[in-house]
Amino acid sequence: MPASRRLPVVADLTLVTAGAMTANVAGYLLQLLAGRWLGVAGYSEFASLLAAQTLCAVPALALQNVVARQMVHGASVPAARALGRRCAAIVALLAAALVPAVAAGLHVSVAAASGALISAPLLVLLSTEQGILQGTHRFRTLATILGGSGILRAAPALITLATGAGAAPALWSAAAGLTLATTYAHRTTTPETLAPFPALRTGSSRPQGVRSAGKGAGVGGGVVAVVRAAQVQAALMALSSVDLIVARVVLGEADASRYALGAIATKIAFWLPQAVGVVLYPRMAQPQHSARAVRDALGVLSAVGVVAVVGAAVFAPLAPLFAGHDYAPIEGLLWLFALDGALLALLQGALLSAIAVDRTAPAVVTWIGLALEIVLALTVVGSLPALITLATVVTAAVTATIIVLVVLAVGRQTKGSPESTSGEPRERIG
Repeated sequence: MPASRRLPVVADLTLVTAGAMTANVAGYLLQLLAGRWLGVAGYSEFASLLAAQTLCAVPALALQNVVARQMVHGASVPAARALGRRCAAIVALLAAALVPAVAAGLHVSVAAASGALISAPLLVLLSTEQGILQGTHRFRTLATILGGSGILRAAPALITLATGAGAAPALWSAAAGLTLATTYAHRTTTPETLAPFPALRTGSSRPQGVRSAGKGAGVGGGVVAVVRAAQVQAALMALSSVDLIVARVVLGEADASRYALGAIATKIAFWLPQAVGVVLYPRMAQPQHSARAVRDALGVLSAVGVVAVVGAAVFAPLAPLFAGHDYAPIEGLLWLFALDGALLALLQGALLSAIAVDRTAPAVVTWIGLALEIVLALTVVGSLPALITLATVVTAAVTATIIVLVVLAVGRQTKGSPESTSGEPRERIG
């Protein structure tokens, strides 16, 4: 494959990686400083609420994938935004209903639970704009919004914590920053700036019958399509967050806080290669490019995962220096936390390829693994090392199973795809 055909994808990956890493660094800095400022006695409350917030963000992640997929196939910007508003209204009602349960289950105040969950509908609206940009290959603008929203979300919370405030004010401050980010994204992503839709950079044109982003194109499947994608995304996010929530139940306060800080390594390894799925997802949604995109994604995710695990092992001695010596007991386990995150990143890549073609059956395996992990954690696990070991083993088994299922499915799809007989060049990542 000529270098000139690979460079656009490499450039897109670089841009989105920069934006995503900016957001992630802001998030990790928030958690790291929160761990120091709140101490082992108070950090587990903040971390468990962030985990609950992550689970409530599932509809937003699912909506972004659905909007991006449908934009590839010709949906309009107004239709995508209308779907986003409907989903945001539904999520707002669900979040409000969940506040008492979250407060009781995590032993936190109603104010703190509300501060965590109020972000859910805001994330839905923000993800709508990101899905529009992703599906129309506006990766430069998407990178700017990813980085900017991460900063606007973390900075107010950091300032609030620095003044000596607790988890509840910090979460409400983060929600205020997210509101600003959503408003900016909406004003930046307009139908005028998105037209005309660019052809894929493989030299191929848009599929026959696909319309430009005008009034007539709708978002196929509507809320039902989002629900299908959400159950896949929910399984992934639940598997990536359940150990943090369980830790607060089965471990003591100090060990739960240590576990939460160690989980930062999991999140780094999980979200570090986020750009790979973002950039290749539109190609996964097209049968003629899907097989190559899936193989490239899994290959890059594996390489990044190895780097993340090695990096966690090498730099582990620095963790107590930044977070405080109360967290020294987890130093030797950080590589295992990172391995769990790297496996979750692979799982995410495989599940994204399923969502891209509206194939949601592989999520069943994830739900089974999640149930098994919860049962074993609540009945067998009694220590921090045992909990992270259990989480990693379950993730490894689920990931391996789903990758096999996805690769087999893509192989069958490719045999019936025009790509297999047309001889058209296929783009690869350099």
